[in-house]
Amino acid sequence: MVLRKQLGPSGIEIPEIGLGTWHYSGGPEPLRCGFEAGAWFIDTAESYGSETVVAEAIAGVRDRVFLATKVSRQNLRRSSLLEAADRSLRQLRTNHIDLYQIHQPNDDIPIEETMGAMEELVDAGKIRFIGVSNFSVRQLQQAQAALQRHSIVSNQVRYNLIDRTIEADLLPYCAANKITVIAYSPLGRELQRLRDADPSGVLQQVAAKTGRSVPQIALNWCLRQREVVVIPKGSSITHVRDLCGGSGWRLEPPELRLLDERIRFRRRSRWELALRRAVPRGFGKVLQPIVRRLPSGIRRRLQ
Repeated sequence: MVLRKQLGPSGIEIPEIGLGTWHYSGGPEPLRCGFEAGAWFIDTAESYGSETVVAEAIAGVRDRVFLATKVSRQNLRRSSLLEAADRSLRQLRTNHIDLYQIHQPNDDIPIEETMGAMEELVDAGKIRFIGVSNFSVRQLQQAQAALQRHSIVSNQVRYNLIDRTIEADLLPYCAANKITVIAYSPLGRELQRLRDADPSGVLQQVAAKTGRSVPQIALNWCLRQREVVVIPKGSSITHVRDLCGGSGWRLEPPELRLLDERIRFRRRSRWELALRRAVPRGFGKVLQPIVRRLPSGIRRRLQ
């Protein structure tokens, strides 16, 4: 079964493996399979187009599910944000959202206006907790300072074996301030990217030694961090069951050391992060067929 971790300073616990639904195409059944394995945490967003299938999956079990969704960066004005929340509530067929997250920061809109609207939603009982996504330490500090009555409980960011950018400053900051890190793309954009960064096959070696699958090894590596939970995507029942098997155990120190030493990872500069944020959403998906045909060393740089 999937273990649980505390959600920020909220006083509640959530599954350390949740179910992501970006570019999801599996229908409600794989998600329900995840619930059966203990992954009662499900993450979506108004921009994903998956809120309706999530609604199907949670029908009849809503009271047991920790439900998270996100408001898009263009909807961070007060009126737009309140309308977006109501729209997501209708799409999800629920009367409250457990974790409502700002999908990306928007420097063109005063953070005080945005966070004030988020607090209105909490006070109205439409959302339980406030989260953010893709926020730097500076942006996180500004958002925290703009809140009057509630706290930020989470920051959803990219984190995996081969992209360890957040370890430089964001991860330590979140740990020190009791903010949960929700790791998206915990297996890389796709599993092949992990293999590109593993020329000596250490992932397969550790998997064979522990009797686990390669995805389970990669997820468990992320979960060694006390404040990190992960939201991999599985579009089939078999895949979801395998992903949920990444919890309930822990890699031993020698295995962790081997992965840390042998997997080729990178930490992105703030300039690269800024450039990637400027690229329109969905553009990366268009490039994926081209990227797959590139040499592994180049693919790794584009992870």
